[in-house]
Amino acid sequence: MPLIGCIADDLTGATDLASMLVQGGARTLQVMGVPSAPLETADIDALVVALKSRSLPPTEAVRESLRALAWLHRQGCRQFYFKYCSTFDSTAEGNIGPVTDALLAALDSDFTVACPGYPENRRTVFNGYLFADGVPLNESGMQDHPLTPMNDANLVRVLKPQTRRPVGLLDYATLRRGVAATRARIAELRTAGIGIAICDSIDDADLETLGRACVDLPLVTAGSGLALGLTTAWRDRGALPASGDAASLLPPRGRRAILSGSCSRATLAQLQQARALYPSFHLEAGELMERGNGLVAEAIAWSAVQHADQAVLISASSPPDEVRRVQERFGGLAVGERIEHALGEIARALVYRQDVGQLLVTGGETSGAVVRALKVGGLRIGPRIDPGVPWTQAIGDDGKVLSLALKSGNFGSVDFMVKAWEALA
Repeated sequence: MPLIGCIADDLTGATDLASMLVQGGARTLQVMGVPSAPLETADIDALVVALKSRSLPPTEAVRESLRALAWLHRQGCRQFYFKYCSTFDSTAEGNIGPVTDALLAALDSDFTVACPGYPENRRTVFNGYLFADGVPLNESGMQDHPLTPMNDANLVRVLKPQTRRPVGLLDYATLRRGVAATRARIAELRTAGIGIAICDSIDDADLETLGRACVDLPLVTAGSGLALGLTTAWRDRGALPASGDAASLLPPRGRRAILSGSCSRATLAQLQQARALYPSFHLEAGELMERGNGLVAEAIAWSAVQHADQAVLISASSPPDEVRRVQERFGGLAVGERIEHALGEIARALVYRQDVGQLLVTGGETSGAVVRALKVGGLRIGPRIDPGVPWTQAIGDDGKVLSLALKSGNFGSVDFMVKAWEALA
């Protein structure tokens, strides 16, 4: 039976976590939403359920997360992991706090940790303050996020309004004293009535200490970084068998394509480099709102006449000021939904009509739209391109293999869209 059952609040976050579990030697299967029936998991160490709950109203996010928990219970999972973004992005209403409260109650547990730190991807927490790319979160570009702008780097302050439980801090000084000291501090926090502890994490050593200290908690909540410490702890206990093929995939096939909907700084820099190398088509949001299916059809027709040996790039990504201008004119929700629908339609045409078998997608919402359009039910997790972004494979009922890389907007080096193909070869 699977050792760990994971509930991720968006698709790229689920893939990020699954990649870290594979890196730690856990054979991992990711499913899209809560399956309607049990799965055969004899060769699986970890299950990851990808939800689209980050931007849902809190009551809906809680309901979906509890459904996922119940299914993972039925699959026999022994520990549970609620995964959110390493930028901890949420609103004063949630959804990190409400979902954590509900999962703790369902597991009859009184305590968990909150550890968004992911030092390898330049997300660190110091004295409860989250830093992204070396600057406080509210100066990193996340203050411009169109759905969940983050204007405070102090995670204790961010989380308190979202939860019914007292929030505390498990600081770096404790972690540096080792596993025993960390366990003792957790016991002190629980005795003091703390229900959720924000955890510092400056480097991977902190994550390994925390993973060993938390290996017996029924629930952990984190970004994907904590998987590093947990897999180490499971291996130490002999609960996780060594597996040399955890990241193995079938050989890739078909044409290559990139679909981009993210407007993050990292993605915009990656696109700038990729446009110099690949033929590209830009879906300008305002034009898309006005022309709709006409512009989508134009993009599909453009792709069809490009050279089959060359990756094609179709992007709806724009700088934040351009995004705001279009949102002010048409409405933020309407613009986002139109872009998602357009890129989903384009993905379907590329895969089913133009023989694209290797598809790189940027942006959490875009990735979700593409996976839904392609009716992908599950993914095997393969080799890593960059921290938090692996190649995956979906295998259809007809045996057709589709290689997918689903990238969170903020992740990846500037040459990500170039080196991704090398990792799949």
